[in-house]
Amino acid sequence: MKKILVVGSLNMDFVLETPHIPQAGETVSGRKVSFIPGGKGANQAYTIGRLGGNVKMLGAVGRDDFGRALKDNLAGVGVDVSDVCVLEKEATGQAYIAIDDAGENSIILIAGANGALTPELIRQNEACLKEIIESSDIVVMQLEIPLETVLYVKELAASLHKLIIVDPAPALSTIPDGFWKEIDYIKPNETELSILTGKQMKTQEEIIAGAKRMLEKGVRNVIVTMGGKGCLLVNHDLEQFFEARSVKAVDTTAAGDCFTASFALALAEGKSCFEAIVFGQAASSIAVTRKGAQTSIPTREEVMSVYTQCIK
Repeated sequence: MKKILVVGSLNMDFVLETPHIPQAGETVSGRKVSFIPGGKGANQAYTIGRLGGNVKMLGAVGRDDFGRALKDNLAGVGVDVSDVCVLEKEATGQAYIAIDDAGENSIILIAGANGALTPELIRQNEACLKEIIESSDIVVMQLEIPLETVLYVKELAASLHKLIIVDPAPALSTIPDGFWKEIDYIKPNETELSILTGKQMKTQEEIIAGAKRMLEKGVRNVIVTMGGKGCLLVNHDLEQFFEARSVKAVDTTAAGDCFTASFALALAEGKSCFEAIVFGQAASSIAVTRKGAQTSIPTREEVMSVYTQCIK
């Protein structure tokens, strides 16, 4: 099996259950608050580990209880956390997630140590980073750490001819076009694709046009997730829609992370791009039926049960 390196964020999630997400100036009586390990990078590394992949996490936490808990949680599913930096002067990242009765969420991020994972910090041990990337086959990243760090790692990974997957969330409208060159796959949702392209997208045709705009910037493949409808794969050769499995969503917090990680794992196991998308959909369709980020990630057996039905 190929080795996967996940470079990204680790957060402790404060999950607030509420009847509905408050509007500006509104006070709502919530029902419950839970502390759940999260962060897009950690969610993806956890998913790969839980599903049996060979995965290493590169990120940063503070020297505090949250940081220790996050590392222990990843290590518990086999993730190599030996290169997660523990910073003395930064607190571990935090996310405040409000989830309503429909399973939709809104999120406020406090970067903490994630924001301190700068190229300067990484360059202090650049030889080690190069060795880590050289020993990996697939590099997975997101945008909850500084953009310049993602760019720095991407360029090093590209120079070493690694497969690069970027989950462009949280999306930014100011990302320079040159950032996207040599990225093999990006996985925005509809909203993120709109932000990246500066175009509102309501129809499948508009989404395809937006994906093609990203291809023009240098991305090789665009996978646009569309919630309960499914997802679209767009590259220079094809446009293919993959219908979603029908489930009752309870919490969509880590659905995208689960999809991205499961997709990467499937590629690492030798599955085709099409098979990997179906595998990712199978995993995320289970995750949305459960609450929390890493607590929602299914087992390998659960995913395979759904995948074998969907792939027929």
